[in-house]
Parts: sequence; C-alpha cells; structure tokens
Amino acid sequence: MRHRDENKIQAIREKAIEMVANDGLENFGINRLAKTAGVSPATIYIYYKDKEDLLTSISIEEGLKMTRSTLKGFDPEMSFEEGLWIQWKNRAAFALNNHLSAAFFEQLRNSTYKEKMLETISKEFELTMGNFIVNALNRKEIDKMSLEVYWSIAFAPLYSLIKFHNEGRSLSGRKFVFSQKLMKDTFACVIKGLKK
Repeated sequence: MRHRDENKIQAIREKAIEMVANDGLENFGINRLAKTAGVSPATIYIYYKDKEDLLTSISIEEGLKMTRSTLKGFDPEMSFEEGLWIQWKNRAAFALNNHLSAAFFEQLRNSTYKEKMLETISKEFELTMGNFIVNALNRKEIDKMSLEVYWSIAFAPLYSLIKFHNEGRSLSGRKFVFSQKLMKDTFACVIKGLKK
C-alpha cells in the first residue's frame, strides 16, 4: 500500500483552488490539474475517487478553515457592536490573506459543491451566529429582520470594499486600496443602520 505523500496532496489542493479561482469550474479538469500540480492523473486518483470527490473535499476543508477563522476570538455573548466588529475584522483578514480561497468560494457559490460544503460547516457556524443574533435581540440591541436583510446590511458593505481592493479599482475606475480606516468608517455606518 502506498503511503500518503502530504506534499503531493498539498500541491494538488493548492493548484485546484488556484485553477478554479482563476479559470472557473467549467474549465477545471483532472488532466490539466495533474499537469499544473506536477503529478500524474493516476496520483490524483489515489487520493480522490473523481473530480467531484476532489472538489467536495477541498470545499469542505476550505470552508472549515474559513469558519474557524471567522469565529476566532468571537463569543455569541458579546455585545452586538463588539461581536459584529470581530466578525468584520476576521472576515476581512481571511478574505485579504486568502484571496484564492475567497475566489474559489465565489466560483462554488452557484454550484452543487456549495450545498455539500454548507452541510458540513454550517451547523457550528449557524449555532454560534444564531445565538449571537438571539442575544442581541433579547438585549434589544437590534430589531428582528430576515436573515437576508441582516446579511445585506451587516456584511455586504465589507465584501464590497474587499472586492474593490482585489480589483484595485472602485467605482468609475478610481484606484482603491483597502485600509483599516475605510473599514472602520464603513462599519460605523453599518452599526448606525442596524442598532436600535
């Protein structure tokens, strides 16, 4: 029986993330991945039964990594403003320091892989974030609203800043670089919109 070569597995994972992030799911294939990762297609099939198994496995691992990063230092008992600020800092750090993973997730957003990833990672995350929102509601820090409204107000502005940064341009093609000051200024507007 062959021993697991962690270096090869890591190379396969990294190149798969890079390929999907840069070229999309429709242009992703095992033969192309093998060539890019410097392994044979047979080597990939030692570790993964097929393309779907590979992408599902990577999406789950990356999803767990993102979830752990997002929840670092976060406690659902925190005040709404403090907890949301921790979320912003953690989400920004993950997205800015893991640009390819973020782009990889964006490609998965409208695919069957999204559901498989969410099945695995969502329980812990939903429980923690759900408790955070329930606590904020019980303390009368925020009004009750749908999840979609909450997410759109609470996080979409942050992800817009990150998108501008990754593209190097904002509206009208102006040069843009993400900064803590911009994040704090945007967060202040978000908090005004959400808190009672």
